[in-house]
Amino acid sequence: SSTSGRARNVFQFFEQLPEIDRTTVRMNTVKGSQLLQPLFEFSGACAGCGETPYVKLLSQFFGDRLVVANATGCSSIYGGNLPTTPWTTNRDGRGPAWSNSLFEDNAEFGLGLRVGHDTLAAEARRQVADLSSFIGGELVSGLLEADQSDEAGITAQRERVAALKTILQGVTGEQAHEAQRLLSIADELVKRSVWILGGDGWAYDIGFGGLDHALATGKNVNILVLDTEVYSNTGGQASKATQVGAVAKFAAAGKATAKKDLGAIARSYGGVYVAQVALGANEMQTVRAFAEAEAWDGPSLIIAYSTCGEHGIDMTTSMSHQKNAVASGYWPLYRYQPDPAVSAKPFLLDSKKPSVPVSEFMKSETRFTVLARSNPERAQALIDLAQANVDAQWQHLEELAKQER
Repeated sequence: SSTSGRARNVFQFFEQLPEIDRTTVRMNTVKGSQLLQPLFEFSGACAGCGETPYVKLLSQFFGDRLVVANATGCSSIYGGNLPTTPWTTNRDGRGPAWSNSLFEDNAEFGLGLRVGHDTLAAEARRQVADLSSFIGGELVSGLLEADQSDEAGITAQRERVAALKTILQGVTGEQAHEAQRLLSIADELVKRSVWILGGDGWAYDIGFGGLDHALATGKNVNILVLDTEVYSNTGGQASKATQVGAVAKFAAAGKATAKKDLGAIARSYGGVYVAQVALGANEMQTVRAFAEAEAWDGPSLIIAYSTCGEHGIDMTTSMSHQKNAVASGYWPLYRYQPDPAVSAKPFLLDSKKPSVPVSEFMKSETRFTVLARSNPERAQALIDLAQANVDAQWQHLEELAKQER
């Protein structure tokens, strides 16, 4: 059709933008970030899935230097449904590195990828110094002192690594073996963005011990939790992320306990960047959280509200539904910034005070309303408890937002 033809022409235009322009595009606006080529496409996830927009955004932000450790769950199914994969390459033939691990050890797996890269990068730096007489002082200084805090710096480092490889291929004699060793790990001199990815069943329940360990190490790992508040991939069982009052398998009478506050647990370490986001409610806040998480030289955790068919909603309204969740206080938006150079206040409350009762939001989802038909008294008691929890949480978050360093 003419419409699809115009769309292809627009995409081809932005594909031709100089690589250096990615810095400006990525850091300025959410609209700008959407001009970057996604390296995650055609996933085959359920229509209206609330998870895939976050994964797509991840691939646009960090592109071909992205390394993903993906826990078993929905994201591992639509992310690696072999023999097909939605992860792709850019015009240079480079793309993200992705691998799936189990529910119980994905955080440790991702931490291992981070440690492995750091170890190889340190060894590459040592070998560059040892072979400085062959490489040349100016290139050695550039390689070892490179500022890779933005895309421009990373692009420049890639050019230096390409020059290094050309030199190493020409080394002969006694140093040839050392040159070949460095050649095999030279790409490790380019900064990698390591992300540990999974759902709430992994993050809150089965893999929580490993996730907590990864956060406590202080290593530069980024964790993205796609929070559907239920075990979506295995039949809709309740998890520790399930909200009070929700009906799910193993919570047929409505879950009587509050949702686990994963963000508060992570914030207690003090040195972990933490954000709670909802793309459909505030695009800019989500984009800022992704950028800040990557910029923080330490562990980071982003908890992303992900609408799901298990919620019993019209999935064509997935994004607007997230806005309603935030407006009711059901899902507050915030960022916890450990870096004093970025913000005078460690806790930034990004959503407004709830403007509608949480019961209004809960009435829009079958997982909450189904209980009212079978046991209206218990349903009302759980709704009242949910409202009390929202009120108490909001008061606590407001107090955190007032504090300065």
